[in-house]
Amino acid sequence: MANKGKPVVDRERCKGCLLCVRACPVKVLGVDSEANSWGYYPSRVVEADKCIACGNCYTVCPDVAITVYKL
Repeated sequence: MANKGKPVVDRERCKGCLLCVRACPVKVLGVDSEANSWGYYPSRVVEADKCIACGNCYTVCPDVAITVYKL
């Protein structure tokens, strides 16, 4: 059985560099259409059911704004 995960993005820590969006092999993450309180457009989870818990997103995040829980 394939790994499943649940990614969680902390909107207030994310500065919208989008490294995680590019690092995700199954395109789970995208850009939020609403700015956070700092004025940045953070990453958001767009296809949570596709997450394979590979950890690429939290590995490349310079702000430690992403946590991936294995299910």
